[in-house]
Parts: sequence; C-alpha cells; structure tokens
Amino acid sequence: MGRIEWAMWANEQALASGLILVTGGIVAVSGQFKNWEYAAYAIVAGVFICLLEYPRGKRKKGSTMQRCGQKFLTPAVKVFGPLTRNYYVRAFLHAGLAIPAGFLLATILGTVCLAIASGIYLLAATRGEEWQPIEAKPRERPQVGATIKHPPTEPPPRPPAEARKRPADEARGSSDGQENPLPVVVEAE
Repeated sequence: MGRIEWAMWANEQALASGLILVTGGIVAVSGQFKNWEYAAYAIVAGVFICLLEYPRGKRKKGSTMQRCGQKFLTPAVKVFGPLTRNYYVRAFLHAGLAIPAGFLLATILGTVCLAIASGIYLLAATRGEEWQPIEAKPRERPQVGATIKHPPTEPPPRPPAEARKRPADEARGSSDGQENPLPVVVEAE
C-alpha cells in the first residue's frame, strides 16, 4: 500500500474547523453571550484559517483536484513562503489560534477540531511533508497532421471499413476465390 499523505487530511480538518469557528462565533456574538469578545475573536480566526487552508497542496503522487477559485488564493499563500509551506509552523499556528476560542461554549467544537488538525499537521511535518502549490499545466494541442493519417476518400455516410471494396479488388474482380456456379442471364424486356 502507498504512504498516507497526512497533510491532505489536516487540510480538510482545518478548513472544516475554521468554518465551525466562524459559525459558533456568529451564534455567540448575535446572541450576545457572556464573554462574546472571544466569539468575535473566533470569527476573525476562523476566517483567517479558511483563507489559509482553502488552497489545497499538491500531492506527491497522483493528481490533486483544485478547489473552485483556488487559483486566486494560491498566490497569497505562496507570498509568505516558509511560514505557510512548513507544516510545523501551521501546526503551532493552529494550536495557538485554538486556545482563546476554547473559553466559550459556542466555539468549543471549532477549538477541538482545530486542535485535531494541529495534531495531524504535526504528524505530517514529522513525516517530511510540505505544502506545494498546484500549478496548472498548459494543455498541449494535438497537431492536425499528426492525428489524421489518411483522410477519408468517400463522402459520408460511409459503410464500415470491412464492407467497403478496395480499389485493387475492383480491378481484379472478386478476391474471395469463389465463382457463381449458375450463369446469370438478363432477359430483355
């Protein structure tokens, strides 16, 4: 079996936890919970996490599907270089962002999810994984002359290739070696 790429799991977990933090923060701020300031922090931290985690990293083997609109956020993540590529940094960043949101009941689920994502990122970092952007490959257009070897000689609709008579067969006559044993007589009218 192949190696598990833990960063892919951590990315999905962190993105989901950012959305959960934002949702819990909105509930706590709109309900004006006690210590709602932590909820406002959770909204800001959740949006930051979502922006950081939205671009998927390139897998080492196989292909990776880009998320819709990922190409617009990938340059922003690439700008910060080792701060965003290194999974040790992401693990400690997510652990640090999770602590203040843990003081409010509405954001505790997002905190736990973010702590799990931080642990998975730490595991990915110890395995030597690193975030690489997904670069779009330019599509190669096939050459017209290379794809069509012999253009058709008959206009459509054409019978299948097995049923068509070849020009050499018409000149020689029947190529199957059989002759009609009965003479064919055409009567004049």
